[in-house]
Amino acid sequence: MRLLIVGTLEGHISAAGQIALQRGAKVSHVDHIEAGLKILREGPGADLTMVDVREPVAKMLKQMKQERINCPVVACGVQTDPDTAVAAIRAGAKEYIPLPPNPEMIAAILAAVAEEQTSVVFHDPIMAGVLKLADQIAPSDASVLITGESGTGKEVLARYVHSKSRRANDKFVSVNCAAIPDNLLESELFGHEKGAFTGAVAKRIGKFEEANGGTLLLDEISEMDIRLQAKLLRAIQEREIDRVGGSTPVKVDIRLLATSNRDLERHVQNGHFREDLYFRLNVFNLQLPALRDRPGDIRALAGHFAKKYAEANGMDDRQLTEAALARLETHTWRGNVRELENTLHRAVLLAHGDTIDLDAIMLTGEGMAPASPTPSFSSAPRTESAAPPASPTPMAPTAPEAPASSAPATAGETGALVGRTVADVERHLIIDTLSHCLGNRTHAANILGISIRTLRNKVKQYTDEGFNVPSPGESDRVAG
Repeated sequence: MRLLIVGTLEGHISAAGQIALQRGAKVSHVDHIEAGLKILREGPGADLTMVDVREPVAKMLKQMKQERINCPVVACGVQTDPDTAVAAIRAGAKEYIPLPPNPEMIAAILAAVAEEQTSVVFHDPIMAGVLKLADQIAPSDASVLITGESGTGKEVLARYVHSKSRRANDKFVSVNCAAIPDNLLESELFGHEKGAFTGAVAKRIGKFEEANGGTLLLDEISEMDIRLQAKLLRAIQEREIDRVGGSTPVKVDIRLLATSNRDLERHVQNGHFREDLYFRLNVFNLQLPALRDRPGDIRALAGHFAKKYAEANGMDDRQLTEAALARLETHTWRGNVRELENTLHRAVLLAHGDTIDLDAIMLTGEGMAPASPTPSFSSAPRTESAAPPASPTPMAPTAPEAPASSAPATAGETGALVGRTVADVERHLIIDTLSHCLGNRTHAANILGISIRTLRNKVKQYTDEGFNVPSPGESDRVAG
């Protein structure tokens, strides 16, 4: 991961940089926003930018938006005035980090943005077969299409392929085609020249050039507009790109990976995806099975997530009981590994005592009620790990998402909800969760499986409507 720090951070620059370096980030530092914008435009670029609040944060974010530079920004400062944090968030910053920097907070933000996951936690033989095929094709430069349901870990597998390739020591650059508007994606991929459009005050290097010599991942490529697909096809065939507004082609040397949670063949038949591009991408296909089709991975992943979130929240590592594991193994996991991760994060925060028991397992759609008892299993499977030398990480993106469970609810669970609107139930769930977390916005958002920005918007709405919303605790007063 590449971290760009803008400003002096009032003497805390060394501490913040050292924490990031210890977490595996490559750190660049400049003193002012003009120099920071130059790095974002012309290279080496950044995956995350930390800006001193004494710098004109709003001005930098406005300029980045005008120039179509898509890089998350977090603000940092020693001020205790909550208005400073609020102003930075309103300007477009993703988060506010109080200084001196807290190692756990910086680690969590780096993990959420970078998702530098090259290890695969698994036990099920089906996943062993997928990894074996990935090992076979990784050393080549052939394009790979990774398919599977949402939440199965397609980007993690892409990073694994890169880590096993001949380009492992070069850059891995990822572009989420579904998260970037169509009118911005072309500039994001291919870059632009100065004056190419209103706001293009300088030349900007795109992701193809940024990944030169390494690997480029086009995440959720099925969401790309079909008009842009033609330009992408030419870039793949000719190994050269045209910047927006440019007149001279630029040669690039990349290994291309792509992911999709859709049936691309049907997408082609429906006219939403170019057939020639599909065949260019689909030299090799790695199909990731849904979690319900690899139940042997549930215990291994659950144990991993329990340890991960205990560490992230400053808690003691606690083992899952057999009853809790049995409950996890009988769930259908519509949201796959991502849903399992959210469930274990909630369990770590809700657990009491020395273990994580059944009463801490709150499955998606069940509300805050404890899970129903189920028969326990007598033995747990052995955990295996296939990975390059690194701390093990799961087969799932870390971006929070909690799809609805397909497990049927009992009459007792739904009876109290009949006659109430969805908005009313949602408001009560959010406010109750905030009360449970003593007002901590970050923990509440994690439990609910929504982004901190969505939670803030809901809290503002409820406050404006006159509802009593728990205030942030001291530990969350700035960040929340």
